[in-house]
Amino acid sequence: MMMTPERPPRREETAWVLDYLPYGHVSEAMGRYQKRPIVQGVGERDFVLMEMSPKEGAVPEIGVKAILVGKDRPIIDRVNRRIGFEDLSSGAKVELPYALQKIVLDKEGFYLRFFNEAGPLTTRMHALELLPGIGKKLMWAVLNERKKGPFKSFEDLTERVKGIYNPEKLIAKRIEDEIADDRIKYRIFTADPRRR
Repeated sequence: MMMTPERPPRREETAWVLDYLPYGHVSEAMGRYQKRPIVQGVGERDFVLMEMSPKEGAVPEIGVKAILVGKDRPIIDRVNRRIGFEDLSSGAKVELPYALQKIVLDKEGFYLRFFNEAGPLTTRMHALELLPGIGKKLMWAVLNERKKGPFKSFEDLTERVKGIYNPEKLIAKRIEDEIADDRIKYRIFTADPRRR
């Protein structure tokens, strides 16, 4: 279903702004006024972390969605490069979980499919167990409830499966774990950053 172990990241069309650095990276050797502003963001489809240049005079607001392709891009001029989790500013790392939750909630139907369709990974492990806080007991509760009919929303899921609260946070945390660890064994929601 959503397992993406071999798929390289595709070009992102939209990104969520994680941080705006008006004077660029602190670690760069240039003087403060020689640096160019940069924006750090996370792509909405494959969760690619990227460094971008804002349009001249634009001051991107943290936590908003930015269009990356086409002529009508009010905030971002261009994507400079892909970056790793370790390249994010401390502010971007703090903002990342909130941005991921917004993405998951914006596309609730897509992420709800995971609870409705996830299957076993091995004879001893189910894909549902990759979500933080879901062990065997909750996994079986989800599987038994979905036999009665698919979950219609996150609210429906939390009402029918006692012990699961805020499924968007569970998914966002798993996405964050996949972003932070480029050698993670199973990828459910992100593309492999090593395959560029």
